[in-house]
Amino acid sequence: MTPPPFAMTAGRVRLDGREVLAGIDLVVAPGDVVALTGPNGSGKSTLVRALLGLLPLSGGRTEIYGRVPSRFRDWGRIGYVPQRLPMGGGVPATVREVVASGRTARQSRWRPASSADRAAVDRALAAVGLTDRARDSAHLLSGGQQQRVLIARALAGEPDVIVMDEPNAGVDADNQEALARTLGMLTGEGRTVVLVLHELGPLEPLITRTVRLENGRIAAETRLRAATTALATGGARASEQLAEGSAA
Repeated sequence: MTPPPFAMTAGRVRLDGREVLAGIDLVVAPGDVVALTGPNGSGKSTLVRALLGLLPLSGGRTEIYGRVPSRFRDWGRIGYVPQRLPMGGGVPATVREVVASGRTARQSRWRPASSADRAAVDRALAAVGLTDRARDSAHLLSGGQQQRVLIARALAGEPDVIVMDEPNAGVDADNQEALARTLGMLTGEGRTVVLVLHELGPLEPLITRTVRLENGRIAAETRLRAATTALATGGARASEQLAEGSAA
């Protein structure tokens, strides 16, 4: 059997001497759209970062497609959307440059960006409605627009799995609806999605399962609908449909 995108067993995380996650057992199956919910401080964002290997476990085990994060190499299959755009030093990056960085995992370090890379970036920008802002400085955009830049960066890598940490935080209703439309096209292709959410909102029709955390533990799991498992051949097909849907 093909290993699931994410599997955590008895996962524990300690930060600053405090146990933030305690005994987490969680499997995210292909095609699942999982919403991690719960109050502030319940461990939702910590769980996402631990699943991705960005935070080490103090106990238990976590795997990405059957491999522990330190041994996982196929990062092109994973798209990660953090809560906010990182503020780096140096010359401010344009929207297109930020989105293009999402192709890194699919590029050879010895060759420049190819026509396929540039086309993937174009499709990702179109999918989130930012084609006309491609040359603008990403850090001068509104919070909602910056969130769309981060989503486009993830889409540019044509991943099988997308992980989003509070994508609706500080985002107005129109941008929340735009996100729901974008994710609807992706999930229709069978992409796996993990979301940290305070409220399901416009994303509720897409969610297959909710996992509620309280005090670093899973308090409840609810299956809302069956997962879509028919993944299209290659990420390019999904990205092409995204672009077509945005242009319609």
